[in-house]
Amino acid sequence: MQVLLGIIFHFIGGFASGSFYMPYKKVRAWHWENYWIIGGLFSWLIVPPLAAWLTVPGFAEIIKNTPGAIIGYTILFGVLWGFGGLTYGLGVRYLGMSLGNSVVLGFCSAFGALVPSIYYNFFPKPGKTTLSDLLTTNWGRIVLVGILVCLLGIYICGRAGMLKEKELPESEKKKSVAEFNLTKGLIVAIFSGIMSACFNFGIEAGKPMAEAAVNAGMNPLYQNNVTYVVLLWGGLATNFVWCMILNSRNRTFGDYVNRDTPLLKNYIFSALAGTTWFLQFFFYGMGESKLGNGASSWILHMAFIILVANAWGIFLKEWKGVSAKTKTTITIGIITILVSVLLVGFGNSLKAS
Repeated sequence: MQVLLGIIFHFIGGFASGSFYMPYKKVRAWHWENYWIIGGLFSWLIVPPLAAWLTVPGFAEIIKNTPGAIIGYTILFGVLWGFGGLTYGLGVRYLGMSLGNSVVLGFCSAFGALVPSIYYNFFPKPGKTTLSDLLTTNWGRIVLVGILVCLLGIYICGRAGMLKEKELPESEKKKSVAEFNLTKGLIVAIFSGIMSACFNFGIEAGKPMAEAAVNAGMNPLYQNNVTYVVLLWGGLATNFVWCMILNSRNRTFGDYVNRDTPLLKNYIFSALAGTTWFLQFFFYGMGESKLGNGASSWILHMAFIILVANAWGIFLKEWKGVSAKTKTTITIGIITILVSVLLVGFGNSLKAS
């Protein structure tokens, strides 16, 4: 039952992450940097402490009593993850919901799932999954197979994107993805996927804060909410600095108060996007409390995001006009990722039993 609840929570989180960019599509007459940072203020500064206040009373005191080194490392990983989050937005901007998410999260899945287990191989900690555990147990090998199958699914989705690039004239590609650029998009998406994995490392670095919350009698289901407050400070710093640079370079500071644009709607949709984005990690924390923050939780979360994002891509007709071969390829890619989710879930259930 615990495993099933964990999978459900990860699916809800994946749905939130795979859907968060949709409200941005309702923003009108603003530049990317404007709506991105307004949404980011809700994602990284406003909503996290509110969620922590509601679920972990006294979270501020826990942060205050946490050693400076733990706070520093958590923020550092947040800053590094911020580069991934920043370029994630660019990847979706240039590749679309479907292909952009597939490439970004494919790399994020592999790095985020495996690196912590490698780390704990050298610095063991009770209750933490090591790479040796994955390699030497039946459940661990199934999880690793699930990760490999997920990466195969990402490759297939990426292959579908290549076929789309070859088949559609530029005018058709622009209809579904206004700024479609395969080369630029793949570069930022690969970089984003690698750097985005730092969020998982940040959760590990800030784990003492989550443990302090549990020791103080808080519900373990929400233990990571206190860690998110600190971790997301780092993400905010990276994105805020870059968006301000773009505002200055593009002379777009005026967008925030330009009455010739639908200001209220733009702020509302940006805030909705940012809040939806945070919900992915709110529910990730709940899923992680049921499954553990190893390869299983991370790969499940990433795979669900990819599935939802691809569903949105189909809904937005990002694959309209392509050949039957290309449609079949993207369908096979999505099914392959779904199989990986089942494999990882099965492996984790064997561990639990």
